[in-house]
Amino acid sequence: MLMATDKELGPHLKSLIEPSIIGVGPVEAAAGTAAALGYLLARDEMPTRIVSLGSAGSRTLEQGAVYQVASVSYRDIDASALGFEKGRTPFSDHPHDIALETPFGETPKARLSTGGKVISGADYDPIDADMVDMESFAVVRAAARFKVPVVGLRGISDGAEELRHYNDWASTLEALDAHLASALSLYLARLAESD
Repeated sequence: MLMATDKELGPHLKSLIEPSIIGVGPVEAAAGTAAALGYLLARDEMPTRIVSLGSAGSRTLEQGAVYQVASVSYRDIDASALGFEKGRTPFSDHPHDIALETPFGETPKARLSTGGKVISGADYDPIDADMVDMESFAVVRAAARFKVPVVGLRGISDGAEELRHYNDWASTLEALDAHLASALSLYLARLAESD
């Protein structure tokens, strides 16, 4: 289990998991994921799957609701001046949108775009995705180096209105903690039944 920050880790999730905290933004998330997996590899304790949890913004999805990540893309990469498709990493072996497994039952699915900027207001206009965050694509790419698949759950913390200050995001985290924990509990119960 991975999360960007312990600010998103409330009492409901704490009762279920002890996630690795990997840091905010694509660079910290990639480094944190690689460090966590490197540590597990050295101990011969590699997971069969990573669950990435946290908040996301969306202008179109229900605020406070939880969605499983159907695909991730990287909105910041732009080598179009060299003839590459915007959003596609040059010389890479992955598509613009990387599809993820969606094992969270009836939890609705949504496409996610990752980048290094907090998105608000008109910043949503050019983004071709249902929700935005700052870590998921980096987690998926770092985990791919270790051949570990990633699944994602995101609670919608903001986006319906323009962000003005920290509390516009932080005020939603208590409710999201409960909603994320509920979806995760069902998933963990299904895993236990299948063992």
